[in-house]
Amino acid sequence: MSMSESVEHEVPDTDTGSDTGTDTGTDTDTGTDTAPDAGFEDLLAVAREIAERAYTPYSHFRVGAAGLTEDGRVARGCNVENAGYGVTLCAECGLISELIAGGGGRLRRFVCVGGGERLTREERGVVMPCGRCRQLLSEHAAPDLVILTPAGPRTMAEVLPQAFGPADLHP
Repeated sequence: MSMSESVEHEVPDTDTGSDTGTDTGTDTDTGTDTAPDAGFEDLLAVAREIAERAYTPYSHFRVGAAGLTEDGRVARGCNVENAGYGVTLCAECGLISELIAGGGGRLRRFVCVGGGERLTREERGVVMPCGRCRQLLSEHAAPDLVILTPAGPRTMAEVLPQAFGPADLHP
């Protein structure tokens, strides 16, 4: 499958959480699941799988990202390094490119995993998107986007407060 094709399978709706064997209560302030990976198991699997395809001859740090759209599609991306370091692509860039190439839409759930190339698929832990990628995700976020972070699920506003967006271009 080429990186511009959308993954054909759907990930179940994550609004109700899932049975992870732990408390999947809801944070009453944010409305998000409080278990570290509640409702993200399928996206974690997709992100871990695509991380194995990352092109990382310089850092050897593979990153995979997966997101669930409002209409149930899954978009994914992996990092692609370049000898000209400034043109290296983060996994989130690949994900957004696949999202747009697959018809657009907004992201409802997002997760990013990373680690050294010698790690097994399941050893790749959740990592935070860099600031540039948080801005990129913000532009394509549904109002209810939840991002799985190393500290648990967070809203877009929590990971990028006071984000600059399209409305700021026309004050």
